Amino acid sequence: MADPSSYRPSPGQIPDSPGVYKFRDEHRRVIYVGKAKSLRQRLANYFQDLAGLHPRTRSMVTTAASVEWTVVSTEVEALQLEYSWIKEFDPRFNVKYRDDKSYPYLAVTMNEQYPRVQVMRGHKKKGVRYFGPYAHAWAIRDTVDLLLRVFPVRTCSAGVFKNATRTGRPCLLGYIGKCSAPCVDRISAEDHRELADEFSDFMAGRTGTYIRRLEKQMTDAAEEMEYERAARLRDDIEALKKAMEKNAVVLADATDADLIAVAEDELEAAVQIFHVRGGRVRGQRGWVTDKVEAVTTGDLVEHALQQLYGEETGDSVPKEVLVPALPDPVGPVQEWLTGRRGAGVSLRIPQRGDKKALMETVARNAQQSLVLHKTKRASDLTTRSRALEEIAEALDLDSAPLRIECYDISHLQGDDVVASMVVFEDGLARKSEYRRFQIKGRVGDTQVWHGEGQDDVRSMHEVIARRFRRYLAEKEKTGEWVEEEDGNAGHEGNAFTEEDGRPKRFAYPPQLVVVDGGQPQVAAARRALDELGIDDIAVCGLAKRLEEVWVPGEDDPVVLPRTSEGLYLLQRVRDEAHRFAITYQRTKRAKRFRASPLDDVPGLGEARKQALLKHFGSLKKLRSATIEQICEVPGIGRKTAETIAAALAQVAPAAPAVNTATGEIMEEEEPGTTADPSGEPVAAGAPDRRRGQET
Repeated sequence: MADPSSYRPSPGQIPDSPGVYKFRDEHRRVIYVGKAKSLRQRLANYFQDLAGLHPRTRSMVTTAASVEWTVVSTEVEALQLEYSWIKEFDPRFNVKYRDDKSYPYLAVTMNEQYPRVQVMRGHKKKGVRYFGPYAHAWAIRDTVDLLLRVFPVRTCSAGVFKNATRTGRPCLLGYIGKCSAPCVDRISAEDHRELADEFSDFMAGRTGTYIRRLEKQMTDAAEEMEYERAARLRDDIEALKKAMEKNAVVLADATDADLIAVAEDELEAAVQIFHVRGGRVRGQRGWVTDKVEAVTTGDLVEHALQQLYGEETGDSVPKEVLVPALPDPVGPVQEWLTGRRGAGVSLRIPQRGDKKALMETVARNAQQSLVLHKTKRASDLTTRSRALEEIAEALDLDSAPLRIECYDISHLQGDDVVASMVVFEDGLARKSEYRRFQIKGRVGDTQVWHGEGQDDVRSMHEVIARRFRRYLAEKEKTGEWVEEEDGNAGHEGNAFTEEDGRPKRFAYPPQLVVVDGGQPQVAAARRALDELGIDDIAVCGLAKRLEEVWVPGEDDPVVLPRTSEGLYLLQRVRDEAHRFAITYQRTKRAKRFRASPLDDVPGLGEARKQALLKHFGSLKKLRSATIEQICEVPGIGRKTAETIAAALAQVAPAAPAVNTATGEIMEEEEPGTTADPSGEPVAAGAPDRRRGQET
């Protein structure tokens, strides 16, 4: 590591004017490029006490061996030169957006004698009109296939076109009416170019005028009794409307805008861009970057603008660019965008209305992109091993916790209290091992808590005790009969496997139990384990507010570095437990709302329940019906009718069954599933705005 003072220039050598600077390492490689309104003031920031620098900035200045600069006349020139040098040198300490693919565009080659419609990627060419980018090439081809009926523009390659000209026979599209066949002179070059212009205008969003013109032509043809022509125009209009439906209108007044959103954490940032043309989302793209330097959201937006428009000109830069935060200063960037477009560009943060709502959608996409990227990152074996080692070191464990179980409590204002248990083995989720718990009350006590009497700490104690009591029961070969989760009793038999050889549900203990919460939840979990005599399982809690790691008996938390892979793994485990608990809680609440006394009638399926309700009109009328009247429903015999009448006559449901030996409520944990029971994705910590806040 170099000492920055060894290459620090004296303040008098640095000009107090706009410019661009480069840091180089000992091998003369450029490792960082930056711009400044005042080179003297900016560079002075890098040569202060190392302890006061951001960790990434400190790493950069100690890696560098020299610094040099270039003076320019304006901040806009500095912005342009900075972008050029970043593209040329690819410095390791600059923000670099890694685009995971080359996004396809719909292109119309107006620079050819016979313009061609095609999918194009890569650098843009002069004289070609581009629309997009699109997320998938097939989305372009679907749209083009619909539009070729109305705008039969050439789509064939140069080789196919030349061969058709030589033989005098058009390709298949020419025969089926999806190409005007300029290759065999069915249309002149001038008329074909006009057709390509109409296609481009339609794709640019000028659709209303063209459709109205076709509708008038259809009406005129019908009045003149040219019904075949009118029918053809009708089908053309339907094809155009179907193509328009593929890009739903999201903004009124035919707005042309790009919306840029950023999702970030301490280590990485994801950028998502929606391209809106003519009020419709015409394309979407995104990048993920490592934050190898100390940057703000405004800085990330500035780098995204450079990446997006650095090689774009003219129509590719829209009139309006909406961002989550403005670069500082914003003037040079806005002037640079105006120069790229050749006309004024509005760079602003949306404050209200449809544009703000659409920006929230783009932000959700950015967040999902970051989550997906982190999930892929978590699959790396080396990274997972390092994360487990860091956790073991931070918690003073004897070995890396290869099996981690995490627990979370979820309820809605005290109702439908549930808990989740998720399992990570070797740093990866084991969804087949997930478990869900209904919280009933204090373990070993017949009293059942509901509503206000219930809280997260006592619920955490209960769920930990229930899980590990089952573990101890399955571990000991006592020959006792044990109540299984499905309600069937059986002999304990082998300690770790069922008769078919599969492992028992609670046979394997974790090396680490993680709870969602701070000191109170950690203390409750530790107390539950101590009461069961279990002292070889570590416990910790992860508090959401500051992502602090709490351990039993300590007044101060363990603070892992923000860049720690161990902290990242604990966050993933905690968030997954939270997601799984909320999903189950929502499912239970929905079932409670839909519950019916008929659900408890044995042998009564959904079809016969519907038949009963259809026959009587309501549950109230069914309850007041006699057994003979119930027997009148097709498929309902007398014995079933008596069972139905008895079930409906019950005023209150039966009390929960209690084991008289232990005082434990017999209804046990429900096995987890590999998919979300509700069938809908739920973000960790997502609020339910219908009835308050879920926890």
